[in-house]
Amino acid sequence: MSVESWLTLCIAPGLGVAGTQRLLEKFGTADAILGTSAAELEAAGLDKNIRDALAHPDKETLQSSLDWAAGDNHHLVHCRDNRYPGLLLETGQAPVCLFVAGDPDILSLPQLAIVGSRNATPGGIDTASEFAKHLGQGGLTITSGLAAGIDTAAHRGALDAAGKTIAILGTGPDLVYPPRNRALAEEISAHGALVSEFPPGTPARRDHFPRRNRLMSGLSLGTLVIEAGMRSGALITARYSGDYGREVFAVPGSIHSPLSKGCHRLIRQGAKLVETAADVADELGSLAGSLQSLPESAADLQKCSAHKDPDYAKLLHSMGHDPVSTNQLVRRSGLTAEELSSMLLILELEGRVDTLPGGRFQQRVKVDRAI
Repeated sequence: MSVESWLTLCIAPGLGVAGTQRLLEKFGTADAILGTSAAELEAAGLDKNIRDALAHPDKETLQSSLDWAAGDNHHLVHCRDNRYPGLLLETGQAPVCLFVAGDPDILSLPQLAIVGSRNATPGGIDTASEFAKHLGQGGLTITSGLAAGIDTAAHRGALDAAGKTIAILGTGPDLVYPPRNRALAEEISAHGALVSEFPPGTPARRDHFPRRNRLMSGLSLGTLVIEAGMRSGALITARYSGDYGREVFAVPGSIHSPLSKGCHRLIRQGAKLVETAADVADELGSLAGSLQSLPESAADLQKCSAHKDPDYAKLLHSMGHDPVSTNQLVRRSGLTAEELSSMLLILELEGRVDTLPGGRFQQRVKVDRAI
């Protein structure tokens, strides 16, 4: 079966995988479908717009897709290809073709989608990176959407741990959005895969990202949400996961943080509250087959020098886990503003505290080493 025939089916608007599967059952191959008369296609239930699209595919899109598919490490994986992920086909909403830059075999490995806010806090970035690192080392492929914030941290955490990661694109496979993640995308394609259902040349559009989120959910055993507002696109990914009968996990946060609202809503709706990588691994272990034992976090094994001083322990206790101002810390701890200034600087340098806008401070979130 020719690549050109599959691409013609892929770019035909309104056909979809269900329509393609019906045609394949009736006519056998992609080549046979395109060799069928308009009358026979009409009898098979195709409307005029789809028949015209099959007979006269967009030449520019078809040629750019053929040119892209001929490139090094570029693959067109169609729904009859044995490399097409079976978990995605189960959703009933799978694309006809996937454009894959990288290793197409990785698509069928056990995956966890990690998603969250583009405007994540430093603590959220660390949490996403640590979860991705530990779960990647344990055998899960980390799937995300290449967006700024949590997505970027998840991809980076997996790569830093020599794990596998997949980036699902809301553009064609030849474009990177946001552009600042171009170097990251190249690294992912070299050690994992970039995946798109959109043909080359397709720009970033608002309506493409829910489709990207649907694809992410369909490929994954579950979705982990780390920091999400009430209108976050991460909630769309989680909703699709629930619709597909997959697991949904959420990391709780401060009741005062708007980036915790979406996670807390998911938990109220039945998502599993997770605090450690082990919480996720325990749930997915049986689904993923066998996950390796997850290693301890080196960062968690190191003792912060501030712990040796009772005043620092008192300060950290006074901070709690919500953002606080210096005035609040003075009242809670009994320390002077001058003492707090130097102590907070040391805690920030040691990675224990983040400085937030408005002169506030917050303890940095850690992934529990009980993994």
